[in-house]
Amino acid sequence: MSRKQDERWVVGINAVASVLENDAVNVRELRVDARARNPRVQELAEQARGHGIAVQRVAADSLDRLSDGLRHQGVVADYAAVNALDESDLPELLERSEKPLVLVLDGVTDPHNFGACLRSAAAAGVTAVLVPRDKSAPINATVRKASAGAADRIPVVRVTNLARALEVLKQAGVWLVGLAGEAEQSLYSIELSGAIAIVMGGEGEGLRRLTREHCDYLARIPMPGDTESLNVSVATGVALFEAVRQRQV
Repeated sequence: MSRKQDERWVVGINAVASVLENDAVNVRELRVDARARNPRVQELAEQARGHGIAVQRVAADSLDRLSDGLRHQGVVADYAAVNALDESDLPELLERSEKPLVLVLDGVTDPHNFGACLRSAAAAGVTAVLVPRDKSAPINATVRKASAGAADRIPVVRVTNLARALEVLKQAGVWLVGLAGEAEQSLYSIELSGAIAIVMGGEGEGLRRLTREHCDYLARIPMPGDTESLNVSVATGVALFEAVRQRQV
């Protein structure tokens, strides 16, 4: 399946540095602002040349067009990222960890939120991120920038049937904890130190009914203030790092 044009480009210093460090073999070309004076941009150009990657000096407005409104900081990379994994890869991913920590994003469609969730997932050392194939943001330049490069370091599994994939997790001994604002149980009262999947709903809608029914537990993040809910990427970070905290105790 061919990728959309906007999925080719990695934009900005940190995101480009990440793909050069972690997956340089799939970087086809670097384009840098011909007038760039930032030493980091020059360092990235030299690093790319060291990997045998062509570096093209172009006008800033050319980078503006490729970046689709994102702040490119004088550098973009043409990146042939490996396609996302699918359901068939999930059992092998789970076998790699004695106590898998999985993140399930049930319909996160905003690329900034998706990227921020992936960044938190990478920082928390998750085993894999599961997303529905037809109800999730694509991994494009916006996602890569928001994720600070995590989008191309962490296994993202796109599934055609999320309920079926959740059953695969259960059969592998992974407990499913869904976050829902109306849940009675606090996230902090649930044991998260074992094989766990944190299940997050999409913006606005939250967890879909079928996804909710597959969860072993529903939990809420206690909020003593007057805000009713958190942004999904913030809530994801809170939940993942509560699991990390419990695993370190």
